[in-house]
Amino acid sequence: MNQRIVIITGANSGIGKVAATKFAAEGHHVVMACRNLERSRKALDDIRLQTESDQVELMQVDVSSFASIRRFCPEFREKHARLDILIHNAAYFEYGKKEYQLSPDGIELTFATNAFGPFLMTHLLRDSLKKSDDARILNACTDNVMHFLDPKRKIEFDNLRGEHRDNRPYSVYKMYGDSKMALLLLTFKLAEEYRTDGIKINAIIIPGVKLSTETRKKLSFRYRFIATIMNPFWLPVKVMANNYVHICTDDGFRSVTGQAIGKKNSILPPARQQSASDKIREFITFGYVPKYAHDPGNVETIWKMATELIDKPT
Repeated sequence: MNQRIVIITGANSGIGKVAATKFAAEGHHVVMACRNLERSRKALDDIRLQTESDQVELMQVDVSSFASIRRFCPEFREKHARLDILIHNAAYFEYGKKEYQLSPDGIELTFATNAFGPFLMTHLLRDSLKKSDDARILNACTDNVMHFLDPKRKIEFDNLRGEHRDNRPYSVYKMYGDSKMALLLLTFKLAEEYRTDGIKINAIIIPGVKLSTETRKKLSFRYRFIATIMNPFWLPVKVMANNYVHICTDDGFRSVTGQAIGKKNSILPPARQQSASDKIREFITFGYVPKYAHDPGNVETIWKMATELIDKPT
């Protein structure tokens, strides 16, 4: 086996931590790219102890901050000659939040963390990925994007910098789903742009996964109540972590790019929604990608916004 160099954002808990553990156990070099170093050092020690590997390191990055990403990427390049796998696992979802929050760059915080930050990091690490003979990027999306099977659901492109925060209601759940749809749109476009570099870019659609007792305690009463009821029916974190590793290392995915991948590692086809039965089947199974994600106008809108934002001086 050839050792791969792997970056996983948000690798100090949840799916990211379990995936980092599995990569390390299989002999790969893992870079845990995390925002909170103090909290993450315990996770680093846990992974090293469990895997008996000295090929796990911790680096600081706040994915919601362009300045932090611009510091992280040169630091990574100084340490490593190439990058084989980049997993954008870190996400922001502030349960019960009722107010807009802006990132240090003046972007709605959910979008900054879940879409534009990963876009910038991918852009800045492109040259490192090009040096790999099998570069793969995996963007962690969510089955929340399936709400876009509703033809009325749209991303509020005109409100991603809080332009209408005083006169439009804020839904953290909708904003989370919209930001992940934006990441899916960017995945499809990036796959086209990076194809000639041999860099494969896909998105994994993550369903509900079991939450730890510690995580549930942090939730507002409403979300804690829902999570307590639903937790027994959600997937174990290990299942999705194994999917991360499989998609990023298995030869069966060596040539796959520009796809949305479901929980069983199957490629999800675009929804047809041509009949009432189509709509019912596609919504119930969550096994299709909403047509919204393949709309060229939506792709170009988020692409233009993302490129303009990262090109602005900080």
